[in-house]
Amino acid sequence: MNCAENTSAQFSFLFTEDSQDNCGSLRMASAFSFMMVCVKGVKQLDFRHEWKHEINYADCVALRHRLGAVMQRDKNAVDGKYFIRSLYFDNAADKALREKLDGVNNREKFRIRYYNHDTSLIHLEKKSKRNGLGSKEMAELTTTEAQSIVDDNWEWMKDADRPLVQELYRKMQSQGLRPRTIVDYIREPFVYAPGNVRVTLDYDIRTGLRSVDFLNPNCVTIPAGESPIILEVKWDAFLPSIIRDIVQLEGRHTSAFSKYAICRIYD
Repeated sequence: MNCAENTSAQFSFLFTEDSQDNCGSLRMASAFSFMMVCVKGVKQLDFRHEWKHEINYADCVALRHRLGAVMQRDKNAVDGKYFIRSLYFDNAADKALREKLDGVNNREKFRIRYYNHDTSLIHLEKKSKRNGLGSKEMAELTTTEAQSIVDDNWEWMKDADRPLVQELYRKMQSQGLRPRTIVDYIREPFVYAPGNVRVTLDYDIRTGLRSVDFLNPNCVTIPAGESPIILEVKWDAFLPSIIRDIVQLEGRHTSAFSKYAICRIYD
């Protein structure tokens, strides 16, 4: 049996098990162990489940109230939310964009990100998708390092002491990855310890068009079309029934919405 190809199937029953049920807990622990064993065969990563729903303003108001009654606000949020700026990488053939739009099963994308206009803490991130499960790897960058990448000065990366930085360097060499698009948005994050659940409401999605002036606070961005509000739900081995019930919205279905893709709308 190919572990990577069967991970999602092994987790399909978890939606119906409650974390308080002993049998369910045993099955969830077994499935989680299975996932980690499978990943060890490739690379030690923590893969998580993820739902995305496109919602409207009325949904957002209702969810904000319901989530706030059960979940905690992210401690890093300011007044319950934070601003996120990301710079996504792609190549001349739009590899990352095409793989997302085509629904390629195993794919990855790189981005640089900071929060609340604070460039003193910048992360290089690699997001991977494998059979419907997602993982994220991170490495810190200094402001000088981030700017050098934007300026197409990246030879230093091959000798960096962070494996993820070296990996991006290799893929800039082999795949032609380069900074491509700025993506800005506002996020309202909620957390729930059982199941390591994180629920976010993302809105006011804006694109920098072809600008990659990532560290410039005056960089002009514009609304990314008529982008919806995005509800995202992420969890580990199980999704507690109380959270599953809260995020269920009539007429709303799981979508494959991509902020990066919508911010390429004017290309």
